[in-house]
Formats: sequence, C-alpha cells, structure tokens
Amino acid sequence: MTDTRDIPTPSPSDAPAAPVAAVREHRRTHHDDEFVDRYEWLREKEAGEVVAHLEAENAYTDARTAHLSGLRERIFEEIKGRTLETDLSVPSRRGDWWYYSRTVEGSQYGMHCRAPLASPDDWTPPQLEPGVDVAGEQVLLDGNVEADGAEFFSLGSFEVSTDGSLLLYGVDTEGDERYTLRLRDIASGENLADEIAGTFAGASLSPDGRFVVYSTVDDAWRPDSVWLHEIGTDTASDERLFHEPDERYWVGAGFTRSDRYLVIEVGSSITSEEFLVPADDLRAEPRSVWPRREGVEYSVSHAIVDGADVLYVLHNDDALDFELVRVSAEDPTGAREVVLPHQPGRRLEGLSTFRDWALLGYRRDGLQRLGIFDYASGSVTELEFDEPLYTVGSGGNPEWAPPVLRLGYGSFVTPGTVYDYVVATGDLLLRKRQPVLGGYDPADYEQRRVWATADDGTRIPVSVVWKRSFGDPADGASGQPRALHLYGYGSYEHSIDPAMSVARLSLLDRGVVFAVAHVRGGGEMGRQWYEDGKLLHKRNTFTDFVAVARHLVETGYTSPDRMTAEGGSAGGLLMGAVANLAPELFAGILAAVPFVDALTTILDPSLPLTVIEWDEWGDPLHDPDVYAYMKSYSPYENVREDATYPRILAVTSLNDTRVMYVEPAKWVARLREVGVDALLKCEMVAGHGGVSGRYNSWRERAFELAWLLDVVGLADQQA
Repeated sequence: MTDTRDIPTPSPSDAPAAPVAAVREHRRTHHDDEFVDRYEWLREKEAGEVVAHLEAENAYTDARTAHLSGLRERIFEEIKGRTLETDLSVPSRRGDWWYYSRTVEGSQYGMHCRAPLASPDDWTPPQLEPGVDVAGEQVLLDGNVEADGAEFFSLGSFEVSTDGSLLLYGVDTEGDERYTLRLRDIASGENLADEIAGTFAGASLSPDGRFVVYSTVDDAWRPDSVWLHEIGTDTASDERLFHEPDERYWVGAGFTRSDRYLVIEVGSSITSEEFLVPADDLRAEPRSVWPRREGVEYSVSHAIVDGADVLYVLHNDDALDFELVRVSAEDPTGAREVVLPHQPGRRLEGLSTFRDWALLGYRRDGLQRLGIFDYASGSVTELEFDEPLYTVGSGGNPEWAPPVLRLGYGSFVTPGTVYDYVVATGDLLLRKRQPVLGGYDPADYEQRRVWATADDGTRIPVSVVWKRSFGDPADGASGQPRALHLYGYGSYEHSIDPAMSVARLSLLDRGVVFAVAHVRGGGEMGRQWYEDGKLLHKRNTFTDFVAVARHLVETGYTSPDRMTAEGGSAGGLLMGAVANLAPELFAGILAAVPFVDALTTILDPSLPLTVIEWDEWGDPLHDPDVYAYMKSYSPYENVREDATYPRILAVTSLNDTRVMYVEPAKWVARLREVGVDALLKCEMVAGHGGVSGRYNSWRERAFELAWLLDVVGLADQQA
C-alpha cells in the first residue's frame, strides 16, 4: 500500500518512474519449506544488467531528492563550518618519538607524523597548533598522496618498528577490505621491495623489527591463517604460523605490550582460544593457553608480577559477566588465582596490562567504566566523571611503563576529549577537547536517560538529547510533539555509547530530538542483555525498539508522523523488521548497509562470514526450528501487503563484503511491489563503511540528513 501520511513528497506527475526489477522466480527449499525469490538474480554482481539496475536506482534516487540539493549543500557547509579542518591530534609517546596526525583544509585524508622527544623523561605531549611548525617533524605517510588516483582509500594497518626506523602500512583502494602491505624506510622515505597483497587488517611488526606478522582470509572472507614474513626475503617463502580449519572461527594476532609474546587469537561469538608464541622465537610451535571449550570465552594479558611471568585471564567459565584470574605464563592450565570474582551486573570487558598496574574496562548500569587495577592488592580504583551519560576508554597507550594513561572521553553534548590520567596522584589532565566551531556551547544542549517497558516487562534504557532552546520535549513546552530521530543497533553485544556528533547538530539545531534505543542484543546492560537478543530470542531486539518508539509517543516526546528511525548493518535488519512490525509508528526509516535478506545469507555457507555468524543467529541450514524462526522475522520475506509503510531510504555499497549490496537491492524491489515509497542509493566504489575521505563522508551524511528532515517536514527549516 502507498504512504498516505501528510508529508511533502513529489507528486506522481513530478516524480520520475521508479526502476522496476525484472521478476525471475528462484525457488529455495529447506526443511520442506519453499520460498519463491523473485529478485535473487540481482546477486550477479558482474552482470551488466545488475550494474545497470543499480545505476538506474541511483538515477531515480537523485531525481527524487533533487529538490533537497540546496538543503544538502547547507548541511554540508554546516558540518564543514563546525569542523576545524586544519588540526592536529594529541601526540602519543612511543620510544623516542611523539606520534600524531594532522588534517589540512581541503584534503580528504590525514597525514601521519612524528616529532622527537625533548628528553627521555618527557611525558608531557607538546602543544601543537595549526600553522605552527613542529621542530623535527617527519611526515611518515600522507593519505592524500597514497590515495592519489583512487576513488577509495583506507588504511588497515599502520605501525612503526620499535627502533623507529621502519613503517608498516596496509592499503585498500576498493572497499573490499583486502589490504596490500608495504614497508617504508623512514629515513629515506623509500618503500622496500617487500609487498604483500590480499591481507586482512591488523598486521604487526615484531619487536626486533625483523618480521611482519599478518593474516589472510579464506574464500568466505574469514580470517583463517597467520603468516610470518621475514623482511627482505621473497614473500613467496612466507611461513604460515597458524591455520584454523573450523569455519566457525576467525583468527587474529598481535604482540603483548610487554613485547614478550605474540598472541594468536581464535574465536567465534561464543567460544575462544588463545595461543602464545615467544616474540624472540616466532617459528616456535604456538602454545594454547586454555584448550577451547564450547561456550567459554577468554582473553589473556601478560604481566610481570614480583619477577614472575603471569597471565591475567578474563573469562566467562561459569561467570556470565566474566571474572579475572591469574595463572602462570609457563603453566597456564595449572592453578588459577581468582583476583576479581564474578559479580552479576558488572560486565568485565577488557584488561590492559602495564609494568606497574593494569587498566580495567567494565560496564555497570549501562555505562562504560575504567578502573586502575593494582597487582599487589587486586583492588580497582574507579575513575569518576561528572556527567550522567558519558563514554570513556583507553586512548592509545603503546608504552610498557608510562606514568600516565591516555584516555578518550565524550558524551552526547561534550565533544571528544583527550585526558592524561596520572596514576600515582589520580590527577586528570585535560590535553585537548575537539573544537566545534560556530559558537558551539555544550550548555545549549541536554541529555538524559529514560526507560521504556517492553512487552515482557523488561525495562529498556533510552538515551535522549535535544537543544534546550526548543524546550524539554517531555513537557510539551513547544505546544506539539517534536520531530524525533530514533537510532538502534542491538546485535553482537555491541553497545551504542554516548558520543557527540558534529553532523547531528544539523538535526538538533532544527529542533529534532535524537534518541538511542539500547535494545536487547547489544551489550549496554551486561552479557544477559546480549543473550536475550540473539538466536531464538532475536525478536526481542525488534519488539524492544517498537516499545521504545511507543513510549516516546505516549510520553509526548513525538508523534508517528514526526518520528524517523535509523540503523546500519545488523541495525539495518532491525530497521527492516520494525518496518514490518510497526510501520504505523514511523514517518521514515533510514537503513544503512542493511542486513535485510538475513535468512538467504545465513543459509549459504559459501557466502562471506556465514558460518561464523551461526553462533549469533543460529544455523537455519541444519536446524528447522532456527529456519522457521529466522523466516518469521527476516525483513525481505515478511514485507506486508496489508500495511501502510513509512518512506524508506536504503544506502549500500557495491563492494561491501559484510552485507552485500544485493540484500537492500532485493528488499527495495520487493517493497516497491506493495507500493512503498522506497529509495536505494548504492555507492559504486565503497565498502561496508561507505565512502572514504572526510569531505565525501560529510556529503554522504548531508544527503541522509536532508532526506530525514524532508520526511518530517523540516526541509525548509534553517539551523
């Protein structure tokens, strides 16, 4: 059915005809159930007719949104005008150098630089100012030079050797997350002959600077192998250190901060195993820390306590929200000393070990927390902050024995902030708060946490932020419900934490309220929160989001004709499911790289990452109950003919290897069959993260925000 809401849209006489995808029946039969897929032919990425269809969709979207070109340009200029285009990051110390990045007005990509320390005892980062020369500065890599001639550019690895002489970096110019590794002699600026194509992100240099450790993927895009390359030798002679044959597991590798071990990590979403290799003998046989057991996850951090090599192991063996134990590095399967016992409601998330203490990351009451962990006493000193909603995390601390910890902090109203925390005194030293130009004042905005109630009585946290001058949206001061944009994700135990967005100001300054529904399937409220939103509980994610939307309507924040929703990737699945469950609650839905043909993808083990994903969604290929459950919510298969849908914008990328373009392409074609006003925008040279380059990204976001404002009737509203 067509959208009948009183929202300004081009009239049928003004609008061009929407592309009509050819119907070619493809029959899929599993567990005695047959599904007739009319648009599966769109999966043939290399076929000329598929490319032509995507280009027709782009042309249609361009025509349908042409009336927003002026607004798009205004929003782009607003984002640009609030951003200090020529800027520098806060330097981070490693070895004899301060490392930092700089951006230059007019340039798409950043420059990676370094400058020498003033003295070995220098732990106070230099105050860098745009336009002021930095003594001894070296430009290690200029992204604009590396990206010259390429429509897409992304770095997947960037590391300098311990002695500061070599740079390792990995480049992707397609968006398919296949990186070519290169090595550069920093003194001469020349690249070495060593070049390794087809690698995964996250390569490392060995502490002695002799080797590169990197990983590669199998045909299903799963990182499955770890390789050792000796610098200066033919890459054809590279040695495979480790291979994981089980298709449910991914592999990664990296060195401990102590430089004592290479850690090879093997994991699915429910099970993990880690292996140690001595950093001074990388050809040694990898040694398992704890043999893997189905459903047990753990991670290890190396430390030296009272002269002994120990491993701190964070695990969930009979500890839902994880506990921390200490074991001998030489005999990790031996005696376990519990140093932080399991405490329900305190989800331990990570431990970063340093020479004298460790940094513990954990989550309590829906917020991230950081604490200093004392090796001797096992006590945790929590860092405290003033705001009721905030995000805090480690800000990059490569040194083994620093007197300070670099932290990153922010909230919905506080721009990204860099602190150095002095562990000995507890002092928090402000190093930089990201400037927001144009007179931005955090006091002009307000954030709060409210709670909605799900159908089963579960309380769902909701974060809300708005501009104060428009009045509190909950008290009806404006005289009518406000336009509200509701964001959600809810998968993989990923939390949507408070963060200020320059682009979001273009909504807030026009009176739009922004809200985040922290639905089950995410990690905001601990491991059980995640468990209750995955596998055969996945529908809780969708019904939680609907419950939040209804709560915001019932409490006067907004009304259905003034509310839009957004989610990306697995959050795009959420958008598709919500559109089917409660289309009457929204005026528009923005789905970015949406996982909307979930069942088709998860049924096909030959597709990228499918088998790994069975731990998250279930295995519908072999389990009829999982098949039936997924079929009950997969958006593409549940498009309704008896409903009035909101306007829908789906954004995707041709080279996305995580959620393939075909999913939103098929979904939009199906939605059009029932008369939905649906648009598809496909970036023809990009990957899962969308376009590259900051100006390109700003224009992409300006396009989306202009569409959202048009949906709620605020396209003519000046900021």
